[in-house]
Amino acid sequence: MMRRREFITLLGSAAAWPLAARAQEGAAVKRLGVLVGGTEAQYGAYNTRLVQALAQLGWTEGRNLRIDFRIVGSNDPDLIRPHAEALIRAGPDIIHATPATAVQVLQKLTGTIPIVFVQNGNPIQAGTVQSLARPGGNITGFVLFEPSVNARYLQLLKEIAPHMTRVGVLQTQATQRARGGSDFAAVEQASRSLGINPVALLVRDDEADIERAIAGFAKEPNGGLVLPPDNANTKHLVLIVALAMKYRLPTIGQFREFTEAGGLMNYANPPVDMHRVASYLDRIMRGAKPADLPVETSTNFSLVVNLKTATALGLTIPPSLFALADEVIE
Repeated sequence: MMRRREFITLLGSAAAWPLAARAQEGAAVKRLGVLVGGTEAQYGAYNTRLVQALAQLGWTEGRNLRIDFRIVGSNDPDLIRPHAEALIRAGPDIIHATPATAVQVLQKLTGTIPIVFVQNGNPIQAGTVQSLARPGGNITGFVLFEPSVNARYLQLLKEIAPHMTRVGVLQTQATQRARGGSDFAAVEQASRSLGINPVALLVRDDEADIERAIAGFAKEPNGGLVLPPDNANTKHLVLIVALAMKYRLPTIGQFREFTEAGGLMNYANPPVDMHRVASYLDRIMRGAKPADLPVETSTNFSLVVNLKTATALGLTIPPSLFALADEVIE
């Protein structure tokens, strides 16, 4: 369920915004809307870093900036849409949005309000931007994970679990639609040369549905799991790790938190640099056009392997994988 962030001293809603500050800054005050298709637990620290980064660039809530946080609690477009509509009705000067499902909802609602996104997937394929170098339109931002990385997931998983002949690609239906099936397509293409049968495990953002999908997949032997970036996979991380261990499924995901929680391994890019995000917001609020700001992509990835989990699953980490790993958690 959506609720605004309550930074008692730092942030305020429209109703709580000091009248003195409005009078002091007048037209100079910019209105930033933040639409998050995730939970407070997932994005609390993220939003705090954004506020801090903006402050370093001279944008301070109550002085020259007003921030309206909308945290939906889900990446489901049907749940995001009413909050996106309310945010636009509030008349922001600029919007920051994450993930791709939230961006695509906003894109259907406005072609004029500048939007800076942080998302996974291919924004060109989704029709969000015309190109990475010249986005065009009113949208630009930062891509953390390009779909082809899923093929690398599969290769790494096969290397540590050579007996694997089946792989389930677990993601929500909402994310699958937002990314045009590109995650599964990348795994499917890579699987042909590896002798692996890929299975799409499309679920709702719901614990029972995730458990149903994994349990059903595990009925046949020699399986493994690939977890493309998906807010629901992060939200239900503890459950997914427990089910992977219960059914002895070697699993690879994106975030380090997955491996720290007992997942087998993750292949991750660094967290988004909120100073870069804030710099785009700053430049647009000072007159730059989103169409002229290139979409930035992440190219640095690190591999983390959980040795304890590998041992529990009866797997031996081959020397080649040890050499590739940036860290082995013992």
